Amino acid sequence: MKIILLVAALWLPCSAYAAKNILVFGDSLSAGYGIAVEESWPNLLQQELKRTRLKFNITNASISGETALGGRQRITKVLQQHRPAIVILELGVNDGLRGFNTADIEANLNEIVIQAKHFGAKVLLVGMRLPPNYGEPYITQFQNIFPRLAEKHNLKLLPFLLESVAPEEFQADNLHPVTAAQPQIMRDVLKELKPLLR
Repeated sequence: MKIILLVAALWLPCSAYAAKNILVFGDSLSAGYGIAVEESWPNLLQQELKRTRLKFNITNASISGETALGGRQRITKVLQQHRPAIVILELGVNDGLRGFNTADIEANLNEIVIQAKHFGAKVLLVGMRLPPNYGEPYITQFQNIFPRLAEKHNLKLLPFLLESVAPEEFQADNLHPVTAAQPQIMRDVLKELKPLLR
């Protein structure tokens, strides 16, 4: 009986900690490209969760330049390492900017979602859009990936990460938001994330 209690005592803290991890799994938009990392929206989200006494820990496994294919190749190892309760999945736009086949992009994101759910994590899917110079058919095909996946897997969806970013709030590349835009991005993410924190 004492052994059972000891095992339970050792197991519970580890389990409780794991159940409170939020994994941000994205690209440069989540990695803080071009700005101080502490000013990036994932870091601001951690500060907000701490301020409101929501006991979740943010792990940011985002990599600048990451694609849905790259994410698919490394998701299992990241899930095994961090055992998140929630995954914020923000990938796919680099694939789109390179003109990859949208069916392949969707298949790779789909596999990431399946793996996350297999590990017992809830998923917040973050959608993206492409610049107009990519042509209407491809832009629409790409944009439809995210709501279709959300419906298929019954996921919470933030349709477009940069919806609230004003034109003057982008860096010189017109792709990455400046520091001033990060708090609003964080609030938009948090709005969709809150139901998953219950």
